[in-house]
Amino acid sequence: MIQGEPSGSAIILRLLRTCLHVGFAVLLAVAMARVLMAAPAPSGWLPLVLAALLAAVYLTGTVLEKRHSTDTNRFDPRPYAKWWLGAVSVLWLVLIWSSADFVWLAFPLFFLQLHVLPRRVALPVIATSTALVVVALWFHNRGAAGQGLELPMVLGPVFGAAFAVVTGLAYRALYLEAENQRLAAEELRRTRGELARSQHDAGTLTERARLAREIHDTLAQGFSSIVLMGRSAEKALDNGDTHTARARLRTVQETASANLAEARNFVRGLQSPELEHVSLAGSLRRLCEKTEAEAAARGAGLRCRFDLEGTPVELPNPYSTTLLRAAQASLANVWVHAKASTAVVTLSFMDTEVAMDIYDDGVGFRPEAAGAGGGPQRKDGSGYGLQSLRERVAALSGTLDIESAPGEGTVVAIRLPLVDSQEPQ
Repeated sequence: MIQGEPSGSAIILRLLRTCLHVGFAVLLAVAMARVLMAAPAPSGWLPLVLAALLAAVYLTGTVLEKRHSTDTNRFDPRPYAKWWLGAVSVLWLVLIWSSADFVWLAFPLFFLQLHVLPRRVALPVIATSTALVVVALWFHNRGAAGQGLELPMVLGPVFGAAFAVVTGLAYRALYLEAENQRLAAEELRRTRGELARSQHDAGTLTERARLAREIHDTLAQGFSSIVLMGRSAEKALDNGDTHTARARLRTVQETASANLAEARNFVRGLQSPELEHVSLAGSLRRLCEKTEAEAAARGAGLRCRFDLEGTPVELPNPYSTTLLRAAQASLANVWVHAKASTAVVTLSFMDTEVAMDIYDDGVGFRPEAAGAGGGPQRKDGSGYGLQSLRERVAALSGTLDIESAPGEGTVVAIRLPLVDSQEPQ
């Protein structure tokens, strides 16, 4: 019963183990046959009974080991391996003193001792077993022919033991190599599993962040506009101003339709529907007009102007979408929080970059108080705009600067490199 050998070892290891067990069985059978032919019954019964008992003990251990190697849920005999080897060895010692034919079982036993026992214990045990074989051969030879110890009685067991040790050590080296490969393969599978899980988690977090940005910059702002326009229409109806109420309801319908289109394109992962048939400059100009209308519905006199500088060039979809979303988020903050009377969106095309500045003359704030993440989120879930904007710009290797102070208005400046934008997307 060789300890620790896993299922799926190299073929050569399985072959060596099979040869070991077959060799033990053949030597035991030959010894029993010689005893049976040499000693008449009942004098030969005791060695035969002991040999049968040895065969049963040996077979039990090997069968239990094999069953456990194929199914680890079955009984594990490895903790009892030394006791099993002790029983085999004791039976063998009794047999070698009863008949010299059993001394040759020492050679497969050398392998068992080397693998079941630690090496520092196995080598002295093998040496002791070799000495016992020599003594047993001398004892039986002296009793049979009246002769003393002869050289072949010493050289045979000694060379056999040496061969067994060398072969056993080579087997052990092969086994350790196979075991290390098995452990390395298991570690590789475990590492791949952990990497797959981490990549899945990272992808989930990235997708969650993308969803948060898209929802904040499109659907959330559209719903906020619908709520404000609905309240304005309700107030106009209460005052009997059906013309204004109708205009506000028309804006609600337009905003809801735009939100529906955004949601559909968002699910398909396409660009903003506002950019499908209109240029970025046209979309920003329309956004300024819409911002004025929404501010007027709220009762604020906000004037919003769009300026274009430089010669426009065609931008990749991620650039156009990021700049449009940045303008939407910034202008939403202007008419909701800034209490401004004027807002200006400037889109500039330069040689190496495209820039967009959003200026307002509102109450301003302290940018350093917002922190690196873009400011703390409020309990209602708002306050996410600057953080979302920073993430969008950073993903395109751009820069985002915010200049503001209490009472001095705010400027949001975005710079995106045009050199990178010309690379294949």
